[in-house]
Amino acid sequence: MDDKLKERIEELVREKIAVVPYNPAWPKLFEDEAAFLRRKLPQSIIRRIEHFGSTAVTCLSAKPIIDILAEVSSLEETKKQIVPILEAEGYEYFWRPAFGDDGPPFYAWFIKRNSEGQRTHHIHMVEADSELWDRLYFRDYLLQFPTEAKCYDELKRKLSEEYPIDRVKYTEGKSGFILSVTKKAKEYYESQN
Repeated sequence: MDDKLKERIEELVREKIAVVPYNPAWPKLFEDEAAFLRRKLPQSIIRRIEHFGSTAVTCLSAKPIIDILAEVSSLEETKKQIVPILEAEGYEYFWRPAFGDDGPPFYAWFIKRNSEGQRTHHIHMVEADSELWDRLYFRDYLLQFPTEAKCYDELKRKLSEEYPIDRVKYTEGKSGFILSVTKKAKEYYESQN
């Protein structure tokens, strides 16, 4: 990793974490961004677009950043065709490991910011076979089981107070809960079929 990229990543993980109460405008912000992506990006590459993460769960506190999971037909074509388009629109681009710090699988990750420089959207572009699609199990389970959502809400608030400028520690603190609930959710939804 070159020094400039390393410096950018260190800046990103030190940005302040602000967990705020649920905002009923979040679904509309997702819809607007999804419509923009469908208009702006090559239709031969973009497939389904999903709202996930805490802003997709009604009444759940969250960092006010809309998380979007977008299926692409090819990550190589994403790098060639989509990256230049979104960078020209002001998005920051990273070729990011899906899990951990270094290893594959990787995906295309974009950050959109507002005029004050605050993050407003994270766009995760993955192929259809990516394990990141399991995040939809987590989202759907929290929507269906408010008690689990409340536990997650409390955990995120606590972690944001403990690690207000350390996104790595904040994320690590949530990982066990997310993995546990995702496993339970997969089993639950797969047993329904």
